[in-house]
Amino acid sequence: MITLTNHVQLIGRLGDDPEMKTMKNNRKLARMRIATSEEYVNKSGEKIREVQWHNLILWDNLAEECMKGLSRGHEIAVAGKLGYRSYLNNFNERKYFAEISVTDLKIISDVESK
Repeated sequence: MITLTNHVQLIGRLGDDPEMKTMKNNRKLARMRIATSEEYVNKSGEKIREVQWHNLILWDNLAEECMKGLSRGHEIAVAGKLGYRSYLNNFNERKYFAEISVTDLKIISDVESK
């Protein structure tokens, strides 16, 4: 059974092609972002579509596999765990962001037709 502690599952579309780099310890790290959306009707009867962007990181074999078969527009399902990181920007301000460390990935559909 999947552990339910810090477990995230999302289905969305890639906003850009994945980017990969090799770390100093020779580990592979791929980064990508997916968009998830939700539609609802507000009190005025208008149809509203809200889009949320999620930062994903993938390590080693999973990173290499995503570089071979994924590109902007692919719809994917991911599972992993949520983490937070911070950094200092050029103005010496601390910025925080969330990212999902992906442990499982499935391609749902090919690139969306325009």
